[in-house]
Amino acid sequence: MVVVGHSYSGIPVGQAAERIGDRLARAVFVDSNVPASGESFLAQLPEGFREVVAASLVENGGFWMPLTAADYDDQGLTDEQIARIVGGSTPHPGATLSEPAVLARPLGELPATYIKCLLDGPEPRDDVAELLKSEHWRLVEMDTGHWPMFSQPHELARILRSSVE
Repeated sequence: MVVVGHSYSGIPVGQAAERIGDRLARAVFVDSNVPASGESFLAQLPEGFREVVAASLVENGGFWMPLTAADYDDQGLTDEQIARIVGGSTPHPGATLSEPAVLARPLGELPATYIKCLLDGPEPRDDVAELLKSEHWRLVEMDTGHWPMFSQPHELARILRSSVE
């Protein structure tokens, strides 16, 4: 079994992956956060952005509102792709952002691939860089932005297929 998480969903996917046990072939994290036991998604956000998200939760009845079209600038997306993303976006339930992750064993023990989208920053976050030191983790870089399923879907599919071969 392969599990894949993008962005925020790396948190629940990482927690699920470590519970799957021997059935897990690989966890794939696509430019995502990774869970740290006892730490929430909000706690992992950079200072400044964390406050913006927290304010959105308060202002919007406990929901993190979708990004606007301008938030997708410089991510390798066409206007049509941005319109598709924005048009299909829904508010994110805030409780999932503030609940601490629970891991029974270190994430570095899992077979995992981390896909780093370079337009979203040239280096993996420090917590990901630490996990990549594990013999079980490997890094794949994509020359695209944070939404490769829109900007480079065929290349992402190729990487996902190769991660289980």
